[in-house]
Amino acid sequence: MPRPQRCRRVCSEPQFSCFLPGGVEQPEENVLTVDEYEVIRLVDYEKKSHEQCAVVMNISRTTVTEIYEKARYKIAECLVQGKQLSINGGNYQICPGQRTCLGQPCRKEKILSEKGEHSMRIAVTYENGEIFQHFGHTKKFKVYDIEDSKISTSRVVDSEGFGHGALAEFLFNNGIDVLICGGIGGGAQTALRNAGIKLYGGISGSADEAVKSFLEGKLNYNPNVMCNHHNHEEGHNCGSHGCGNKGCH
Repeated sequence: MPRPQRCRRVCSEPQFSCFLPGGVEQPEENVLTVDEYEVIRLVDYEKKSHEQCAVVMNISRTTVTEIYEKARYKIAECLVQGKQLSINGGNYQICPGQRTCLGQPCRKEKILSEKGEHSMRIAVTYENGEIFQHFGHTKKFKVYDIEDSKISTSRVVDSEGFGHGALAEFLFNNGIDVLICGGIGGGAQTALRNAGIKLYGGISGSADEAVKSFLEGKLNYNPNVMCNHHNHEEGHNCGSHGCGNKGCH
């Protein structure tokens, strides 16, 4: 009897899950599993060695090489034969976060200190002083700590550009109570709701002014906001809230 396959650890699910060739009607699909994607990301994008990749993913170096060669061939087929590349499935689990990863701080580690017992923490999708309009592509948040209904501190933090499910996890891990943003898709809204984060979407303009309006009870937001870029998310259970091989624990 073959040994059961070890569950492969990935940092987060990919932000983009489908790539289509131009000028091809109804292309044949090639599926890259999430663990195959992670090997490509670590080796080709982050320039890690196969040994380093094996440590991050909690698998053997030989397994990394096998996955890498299989994944590269799938990508080559899509480029040469004009196939659709989709990324989903596989035998993996999302990394829960840890103190270090290859000697560096884990990018899922908390970056904000613990908030006070009676304080509130608000995050705003942020770019150059304004509210960034596409939640799933957010690279920075401006985070405000609120004491006695007033801003006590604020700082801009790097989200590292996670996809929407991992962004919700990032906010949850850092004690965010309220998110103010522009456009946001249905899958992201579900992830935030599951994380217990109150959403105020469909807002544009100055991040600082939006928070002041919120504290004054005057924030004009859209409770039915929907990001046009995320129509494909309807019904999708994303990130650490359901995707992947449910047999991995």
